[in-house]
Amino acid sequence: MRKTDTYLLVAALAAMVAMGAQSQLTFSPPKLSDAPEDMRDVVQRGYNIVHETHKYAPDRVGNKLDCTNCHFDAGMIKDTLSLVGVAAVFPKINPVVKKPVDLATMTNLCFMRYLNAKPLPTDGSDMTAILAYYQWISKGVPVYAKVPWLGLAPIKSEHKPEAQAGSKVFAQCMPCPGQNGQGLLPSGAPPLWGEGAFPAGPGMGQENVLTAFVHRFMPKGNADLTTTQALDVAAFVLSHPRPQMEHVPGKM
Repeated sequence: MRKTDTYLLVAALAAMVAMGAQSQLTFSPPKLSDAPEDMRDVVQRGYNIVHETHKYAPDRVGNKLDCTNCHFDAGMIKDTLSLVGVAAVFPKINPVVKKPVDLATMTNLCFMRYLNAKPLPTDGSDMTAILAYYQWISKGVPVYAKVPWLGLAPIKSEHKPEAQAGSKVFAQCMPCPGQNGQGLLPSGAPPLWGEGAFPAGPGMGQENVLTAFVHRFMPKGNADLTTTQALDVAAFVLSHPRPQMEHVPGKM
């Protein structure tokens, strides 16, 4: 067999192995308590920051949201914006900044877009803990595998969002965010508009992103809104005033 043929055979076998690994990919994040002993406390701190950002990193938040408001149970739940496997798919091209970004940069983009906070020092203890947490819960996920539960696919619809119709849908949601969208923390949802809410701009401040999130995950634990309802309620929520983004991702 020629050397070229050998290389092609090895490449084909590698591709088959990778495809097999992806087809058998299951959602089974390891327990935090099983993390390596010398890193267990760091991994646990990373989970704590993502789960209760205000409590464990109070200087890193610019509104009333915690990371877990989007990544339920710190991303450990499959039917949410899960973080399990995220360490296996970075660096990747970010569609907003139009360039490859690593996981630390992506984390900072989230802090700016959703928590309206300034970026974390990439060599600081908070970022180290968050990255260690990502790494641990991604254990067993092949590098650059197509992880089916990651991300938030956009909603495809010809429906033109109607904020007035969305107000009627929102009336069914009021037990969680409150009648005036002020939030009912700690047991309910965070503010959806007003001073403590997520900022305008990239992220939940964009109608397509908020619509996809609402359609897939709201009401929490029992998502049942139609595409039309999700589009309308997102338009209603975004029709209210909210803070401007304090730190622009493109100027990182």
